[in-house]
Amino acid sequence: MEIEKDDVLLEAQNVKIHFDGKKKQKVKAVDGVNLTIKKGETFGVVGESGCGKSTFGRGLIQLLPLTEGTVKVYGKDLTKLKKAEMKEMRKKLQIIFQDPSACLNPRRNVEQILNEPFHVHGIRDKKRIRERIMELLQLVGLDEYHLSRYPHELSGGQKQRIGIARALALEPELIICDEAVSALDVSVQAQVLNLLSELKNKLGLTYFFISHNLNVVYQVSDRVGVMYLGKMVEIAPYDSLYENRLHPYTQALLSAIPQVDKAKQSERIILQGEVPSPSNPPQGCRFHTRCPRACERCRTKEPQMVEWKKGHFVYCHLYSQS
Repeated sequence: MEIEKDDVLLEAQNVKIHFDGKKKQKVKAVDGVNLTIKKGETFGVVGESGCGKSTFGRGLIQLLPLTEGTVKVYGKDLTKLKKAEMKEMRKKLQIIFQDPSACLNPRRNVEQILNEPFHVHGIRDKKRIRERIMELLQLVGLDEYHLSRYPHELSGGQKQRIGIARALALEPELIICDEAVSALDVSVQAQVLNLLSELKNKLGLTYFFISHNLNVVYQVSDRVGVMYLGKMVEIAPYDSLYENRLHPYTQALLSAIPQVDKAKQSERIILQGEVPSPSNPPQGCRFHTRCPRACERCRTKEPQMVEWKKGHFVYCHLYSQS
């Protein structure tokens, strides 16, 4: 990817994450993904359920071990860091989970929940922690009286704001937003998205934003990656991707976005067949079993990621020179 080295925050090379499946088969959840994320950007990832989006995001910050490949943050290979070094690095790498109800301990009040990151990292200065917690509440739009509340006493939007505050506690630089608004009502989604945007600008954050909601990704992303069956099939700036949909899967995916303006409406592309199993992916291009433009080459030879134009990459034989 053509990004100046000084701007690179994270670089993933040939990342594979496989799990043990039935009958000794390997479930290839993520199978050879390359990605560079620069400081201050929001990189959005879209794809059908089960394509490997969340697994890849968790692998980037080592919540899941890599089967193969490397992930470097500021040039440091996370897979080679010692336990103490990785713990220190985790201050810079945080995650906001999908379901705010499931990720907050129901037996702890908000103050105890926000205290936890400081406790885990050995910060014991009570005055400093209290000041930081008050600052966090202000950042996410909550008040001091919320500190004594338990998760069941909060609305869904308030719970997610607590999850965001907890992720911000140690002043991270990269935050994985794993379907961070999908469990919220539409009106609350807009509020949380606006909050994330404000925090990004105010704190200089970098987001890896995972979502199945194409409109949400379109609104928040600087660049977008499209995943299918463990592979990244297209990467581009959001405007380039939405105006020039190169990969047949991207074309089908984006054709599902409702358009108010009839002039901008495109014909809906309905894909035939089922998504193949990640434990037994097709030979050649993984999308060929559902692709309306597949040829014999697609069935036998795996394509390579090529740069169609500056910053716009596609994994498809239709755009390959060889």
